[in-house]
Amino acid sequence: MRIVEYENDIVYSYGSRSPVEVPFVGSAVTIGSYDGVHKGHRTIIARMAAVAMARSLRRVVVTFEPHPRRVLEGAVSGPLGLLTTLEEKIDLLSRENIDLLFVIRFTPDFAARSSDDFIRNVLVGLLGAKAIIIGYDHVFGRDRSGSGTTLETLGVELGFAVEVVDEVLIGNEHLSSTRIRRLLEAGKIEEANEFLGSPYMISGIVVDGERIGRDIGFPTVNLSLSDPYKLLPRPGVYMAQTEIDGTLFKAMMNVGVRPTVSSEGVVRVEAFILGYSGDLYGESLRFTLLGFIREERKFSSLDELKKQLEKDKKAVELYC
Repeated sequence: MRIVEYENDIVYSYGSRSPVEVPFVGSAVTIGSYDGVHKGHRTIIARMAAVAMARSLRRVVVTFEPHPRRVLEGAVSGPLGLLTTLEEKIDLLSRENIDLLFVIRFTPDFAARSSDDFIRNVLVGLLGAKAIIIGYDHVFGRDRSGSGTTLETLGVELGFAVEVVDEVLIGNEHLSSTRIRRLLEAGKIEEANEFLGSPYMISGIVVDGERIGRDIGFPTVNLSLSDPYKLLPRPGVYMAQTEIDGTLFKAMMNVGVRPTVSSEGVVRVEAFILGYSGDLYGESLRFTLLGFIREERKFSSLDELKKQLEKDKKAVELYC
């Protein structure tokens, strides 16, 4: 999968900000924020890939960074909790059947572009769209004026086909990024993972902590999140896994304010990695959450905390 970035009508090589050209090739294209890359998103991408294969077209996913709602609604509705950082999204999309990931840097200037301009000059003029596949509720362009109907009207003029993929249900429940956010905020990790189609990720850089865990036999890695807008689940202790140097390790992760050892009230993310004892400071780690163990609570002493952590550890060993 090739990845490029698009900003101010210039295409850049992803990560290097060096201008590059995208070959003008007939393409099947799908467009969306794809936050979470959940089962509904994957259904749309799979349909796009099937259309591309049938018509010998390039398989293209167009997405946005930052999430458009952060630019358009942030000041009104508050910060949007992201299900996936850009790097996590890229990781998940790289597992799909895609030739080109086209990341549009979503700015107020880009948001002001009309849907007609976007379709003509980006989707068709730059990416060579011959087929455009979208979800049933997808809208785009200035004032969210673009829709499936807009695409169909211009498709007749510009020579591309349009397909709208029906809503995906999980057990008769509506599947959406918003629904998954609510599940995570309730600590319902297993249900959220079912909607996502893969375990929920939390990524960050290992930073120095207060080393209290080490003193009681449970040394933890403290994570500085790779994106401050990343959605954290309900405060509590979770079963998790992480990969280090190609080896998968079980872990128990705490998300919360650590009331037994701190009075700051600041939410932190830390994890005890079972069976690992190396130095990970400065390393980038990605944890996948598998289940909820218990709520975060204040213990009367470090000794009582340690006893509970032993129970948490056994729960992880049995579950993972």
